[in-house]
Amino acid sequence: MKHVIKLAAISTMVAFVGCTDTTKKPKGIDRDNMDLSADPSENFYQYANGGWLKKNPIPGDKARHGSFDVLADESQKKVKDLVENTAKGEQTDPVAKKIGTFYKIGMDTEKINQEGYTPIKPLLEKVYSINNTNDITSIVATFHQHGISALFNLYPEQDKKNSEMVIAHISQGGLGLTDRDYYFAEGERAEKMRAAYLAMVKKAFMLLGNTDSEATEMAASVMITETKLAEVSMTRLERRDPKATYNKMKVDDIINNAPDFKWKEYFTQLGLQDLLVANVEQPEFVKGMNNLISTTGINEWKNYLTWKLINSTSPYLSEDFVNNNFNFYGKTLMGANEIQPRWKRVLRSTNGALSEAIGQLFVAKYFPPEAKERMLELVANLKTAFGARINNLDWMDTATKVKAKEKLDGITVKIGYPDKWRSYTKLEVKDDSYVMNVLRANKFNEEYYLSQIDKPVDRAQWYMPPQMVNAYYNPGMNEIVFPAAILQPPFFNMEADDAVNYGAIGVVIGHEMTHGFDDQGRKYDKEGNLHDWWTPEDSERFEMRTQTLINQFNGFVVIDDMHADGKLSLGENIADLGGLNISLEAFYLTKQYKENMGYDGFTPVQRFFLGYAHIWAQNIRDAEIIRRTKEDVHSLGKFRVNGPLPNMPEFIEAFSIKENSPMHLPIESRAKIW
Repeated sequence: MKHVIKLAAISTMVAFVGCTDTTKKPKGIDRDNMDLSADPSENFYQYANGGWLKKNPIPGDKARHGSFDVLADESQKKVKDLVENTAKGEQTDPVAKKIGTFYKIGMDTEKINQEGYTPIKPLLEKVYSINNTNDITSIVATFHQHGISALFNLYPEQDKKNSEMVIAHISQGGLGLTDRDYYFAEGERAEKMRAAYLAMVKKAFMLLGNTDSEATEMAASVMITETKLAEVSMTRLERRDPKATYNKMKVDDIINNAPDFKWKEYFTQLGLQDLLVANVEQPEFVKGMNNLISTTGINEWKNYLTWKLINSTSPYLSEDFVNNNFNFYGKTLMGANEIQPRWKRVLRSTNGALSEAIGQLFVAKYFPPEAKERMLELVANLKTAFGARINNLDWMDTATKVKAKEKLDGITVKIGYPDKWRSYTKLEVKDDSYVMNVLRANKFNEEYYLSQIDKPVDRAQWYMPPQMVNAYYNPGMNEIVFPAAILQPPFFNMEADDAVNYGAIGVVIGHEMTHGFDDQGRKYDKEGNLHDWWTPEDSERFEMRTQTLINQFNGFVVIDDMHADGKLSLGENIADLGGLNISLEAFYLTKQYKENMGYDGFTPVQRFFLGYAHIWAQNIRDAEIIRRTKEDVHSLGKFRVNGPLPNMPEFIEAFSIKENSPMHLPIESRAKIW
């Protein structure tokens, strides 16, 4: 349904408590969280957040701590209370009993430490008994059934060119390091990373009872196998192109291209014996994987698959396995000083096992219905504002504008929680062992998702639970989704003025909308199909404008001589800039802006930009800066503020940003996209 209300005709926007009461100072901007001694022309991020950064050092168990993380912590504590209450006493509700039992068994460290790795010995014995490539196929299938990463990944997703159907997707995988480039990067830092990883793998083999020399040889073997897999893997940047990863093939063709892996047996074991087609995201990886199967010895495969099992299950085994895992992934890779409290780790796995069941409890207690209504109204207003901006674009032809407006109008909005909830009736939760509960839950969830293959898309499905502090745009569904947990301060503040809320949750809404029109999202049409609806001229103009943004972010130094990756983070940077422009356009029509209702010495527009900056306040460790720059498509918090704002004349005017300063870009150097 198209929106017929014109932007100029909107007389009221979302009414937040405090925005119309001029006798009461609204919340949302706290001067103590700012650094008023800083020059906003030099570093607006420091000016807006310096006080907060000083007052909020990184806890020892974290690699990053920001306002976003504070809200996630608050949500986590609410979930903890809900889960711990279900773990007390006898539960009459069977699902509540499963939640309580799962958590209680996970918290029983005495039992877990006594068991060591005993609960997974049957799976280890299967690996040790491998004799040929047929056995490798069977073990990989067993692992995939239990959510254990090995060799490659299989998952259901919409057919990119037929968005009404779910099909099987096969993608590269099987690595222990979190990015394929870690296997090849040069320099002292990269060498230390690989050495630390190798030490962790060796220690894991020793914990299984192998001698020092045996474990050394086994770990080296794993590293060789994973490096060969990495050699045939796409880079993160290459994988961002949806066209490059769409290679729909008949199963017979997959078998012909990679005959040494027994695909028929694999699919049958997963209950997909009737599968006819799949999207092979990286055909060269599958070919390379096949070559590896035929050229790697059985003992090497035993080492690799043993490591895959141990690496996936270590967080749920005895403390020696847990600490070995944390020492690399937590300390070395992310820079955390200490492991998270056990309750946080067990809560995370309980959440993963029964996410929507816990979500139901969360929504019932913490999500008021009026919040959903206000969000729906705000989303509608931002849609209208975005439509007006599309109409006024000076670089896009009329034909493409029409298609863009149709796609915008077609965006589905989901707020708070699903209209229907998953059933957990068939999930088995026992009091035998923590790791087995995790593996049973993985199997239950894998079966749930794999059962969707070759069936019509369920457009009511959610891909985040309500208790998660996040939001997303799904190009295949052409939908934006805002779980209940994000609709709290600093994003959604019932006691703040419109300026702050439009700068925070308003920009988040605009950000998710803009993802439908970023460098990836723009390649999908209003139905969610991978289809080029742009004129060639408009595509070229879009690429030229986004290159400006790439160049800007490539210029940011994140640490030492390491620069931000403008290409990897392009989609998120486009969405940040678009979200700011769209939400500011909508804010202009509020009573606060029209009547110039400033508070605490700040104008309405200044409060808008401060509200935006506050949501990205964060302290972060050096190791995590490096990791996220390599792996994360999102820019660091500092650059999510200082990056897009110099492109906006409204910001430059609001804070009297000086020419030739870091926060000022000449008009001809600004990125103007959405």
